[in-house]
Amino acid sequence: MTYLHDTGVAPRANAPQPQQDPANEGSGPGRVGQWIRWLAQQLEVTPSAPWWMWLWRCIVLPATPERALLPWLLQPGRWLLAGLVFVLRWGWKGLALLLNGVFWPIRLFLRAMDRLATHVNVEKGMRLADQVLSPLMEIPGLRWVVLGVGLLAGLVVMTTPFNWLGQTLFMLLCWGLSLVLRRLPGRYPSLALAAISLLAMGRYAWWRVTSSIEFESAIESFLGYGLLAAEAYTWLVVVLGFIQTAWPLHRRPADLQGQSASWPTVDVYIPTYNEPLSVVRTTVLASMALDWPKDKVKVFILDDGRREEFREFAESMGVGYIVRPDNNHAKAGNLNHALGKTDGELIAIFDCDHIPTRSFLTTAVGWFQRDPKCAMLQTPHHFFSPDPFERNLGTFRRVPNEGALFYGLIQDGNDFWNATFFCGSCAVIRRGPLLEVGGIAVETVTEDAHTALKLHRRGYTTAYINETQAAGLATESLSAHVGQRIRWARGMAQIFRVDNPFLGKGLTLWQRICYANAMVHFFFGLPRLVFLTAPMAFLFFEWHIINAGAIMIALYVLPYILQSNIANAHVQGEHRHTFWAEVYETVLAWYVALPTTVALINPRLGKFNVTAKGGLVDEPYFDWAISRPYTVLVLLNFAAFGMGIMRLFFWNTEETATVLLNLLWTVYSILMLGAALGVASEARQVRRMHRVATRLQATLYQDDGTVFQAVCIDFSMTGVGLELPEGTRLAVGEKVQVGLWRGHAECTFPATIMLHRGQGATGLQFDPMTREQQIDLVQCTFARPDTWRQWSDSHDIDRPLHGLQEIAQLGVLGYRKFWESLLEAARSRWPTGSQRKQQGLGA
Repeated sequence: MTYLHDTGVAPRANAPQPQQDPANEGSGPGRVGQWIRWLAQQLEVTPSAPWWMWLWRCIVLPATPERALLPWLLQPGRWLLAGLVFVLRWGWKGLALLLNGVFWPIRLFLRAMDRLATHVNVEKGMRLADQVLSPLMEIPGLRWVVLGVGLLAGLVVMTTPFNWLGQTLFMLLCWGLSLVLRRLPGRYPSLALAAISLLAMGRYAWWRVTSSIEFESAIESFLGYGLLAAEAYTWLVVVLGFIQTAWPLHRRPADLQGQSASWPTVDVYIPTYNEPLSVVRTTVLASMALDWPKDKVKVFILDDGRREEFREFAESMGVGYIVRPDNNHAKAGNLNHALGKTDGELIAIFDCDHIPTRSFLTTAVGWFQRDPKCAMLQTPHHFFSPDPFERNLGTFRRVPNEGALFYGLIQDGNDFWNATFFCGSCAVIRRGPLLEVGGIAVETVTEDAHTALKLHRRGYTTAYINETQAAGLATESLSAHVGQRIRWARGMAQIFRVDNPFLGKGLTLWQRICYANAMVHFFFGLPRLVFLTAPMAFLFFEWHIINAGAIMIALYVLPYILQSNIANAHVQGEHRHTFWAEVYETVLAWYVALPTTVALINPRLGKFNVTAKGGLVDEPYFDWAISRPYTVLVLLNFAAFGMGIMRLFFWNTEETATVLLNLLWTVYSILMLGAALGVASEARQVRRMHRVATRLQATLYQDDGTVFQAVCIDFSMTGVGLELPEGTRLAVGEKVQVGLWRGHAECTFPATIMLHRGQGATGLQFDPMTREQQIDLVQCTFARPDTWRQWSDSHDIDRPLHGLQEIAQLGVLGYRKFWESLLEAARSRWPTGSQRKQQGLGA
């Protein structure tokens, strides 16, 4: 502290101020008291405190908010995190430089293979293959002969023992061939890549089973066989998946037959339970505007919430309104109740947030006329709002979402084997077959897939048209998304238990495989958790759960991983980018593991949960509840990484390769868990009616007769965004008319200018409209047949290494968000003195 002598003269500006020690200011009672007060202030005690408190304060500081236990403990964590970020940042750059040098010959090899691929005449080769193979495959029994010979040859390759040099040459040969094949379009290169991938996987599986499972202790045996079981699960899924998607059918819509008077009658069901009317309204309006004879289509709202505002809305729109006295069997019971109240030949079902295009029925119904045995036709589920992965990781419309693989490839593959699944919405079902199987299935919580299974057992056919004919809202929060996936996982496990596709009559072998793969897929929870924790056995306890040298493990596992990624990138890359399946499964693994296991033991446990739509996220927040399992796994993996570093330099210096292999595995798990934490950091979502980005012709009419040609850059049911010519003068609050086009007819809608930046971008909010105007608006926007056609054009090209780098960056960003949220939570619970002072002033 600084003391000034009270001389009545102010000190000179910028003059050095004298600092004196009170202990040297002389003696006397006044000086002693001043000295005691100064010392009490330094020790933070009162002058009247007992002597032992004075002594205690010489050693221990008093507890204050700034010196609270948690911030004191977190301070080393901050330093550790800062050091880790520094090491990761510069270590990554150094590693990138090193890898660039090491892989320079490999890049030259890749370029050479790409140049070689350009000299292959793909079209001529495909035509020749079709001319030769197609007639041969029509010979009865020849397909099975070819399949048997191929399997026999594959088994020979898989089981032939190689030394390290032979295995290395096998890896290089497969890799070089795949690099050429991956540049070639068409089905035959895809089949060849799948075959090479299966060969590499088969060699690894054979080696694992015959050469790596001798253990020295019971705990190593338990963990080792557990890891082997998890790997065997992935091998099964890979084999079934390749069969399921071997030959996507790419079915086209069938032309409608006869005059419109002879077309079948259609009941449109829109089931709802707790969704707001603002979500359901657009679906109803779009359904009322379907291109179908008005006397042959009826729209029904199936309201399990029994809400008066819905009844009034249905009456004002002139559509049917059906309620029931109970909510037994949830959505399935709601649909079955409506079956007894209507009589249409066909039933079109839309979830209440799925808005159909006006061409939906004209696209779908033709196949029911062409094939009398066709019982169900499914179209894709498309979402015009981002799901939690897309919103929280910032990948919306750049990276295909979680469902794109199923609706973009798997359903097309199912269609080839006559195994298309009913997905609960955006589908048409023939009433007769549906009643024959007892209506929508109620034995499981995935009533849709189970209903399709029952129809297939009766010998009926199904169809899939991969054209987006309806679009809806994705789940708004990660917790809702996880809840939906838990229901799907539980339901598929229930079907596997109560109506196993491998048992019972009525299914072909290929249908059984397609259904089995769909069900087995949802058992990924336990295997994924095993993969996220397996390296800890060695890093923590030095347990060897793979009894083989690290070099041999790498020589066998690398071809398997490499070939699988090359084949998947070629076959699935348009619909799912490489490594993103790992992110999805990491997020969901903990939550689906228990429900699937319980459903296998007792399929009656569990209940149907409705997926909420149309919710809001007012402020960004970190979902601590949903991320708790990831947090535990993150802490374990970081601890294992630290132990691995110690083993690398001090404890296991004779097993350097083994330590490095486990460390690399752990780093991969840490990055995937970081991406999972990033998904748990919820971004804002403040629009109840999502704006859809587009480029549509539009016109703006002012009250004084001025007309501006514009481009509609986004739309919703509440407003539009327009791109106007530079220099357009508009006033916020001005009333205008907006013209949009439905085919060759222009429709105008009243609106108010809400935002005008002066650079052409203008936001408008629609004013109240008549019933006819609302229908016209839907026709001009959501229900346009071409609205969703180019949606995936904005997706990035799948580049596996670039995708891995992006996921790694998202993982680091996820840890940053997690740490910031942790500090914020700590500050809110244990505020500092300055924060308390501010809160007091605010109060």
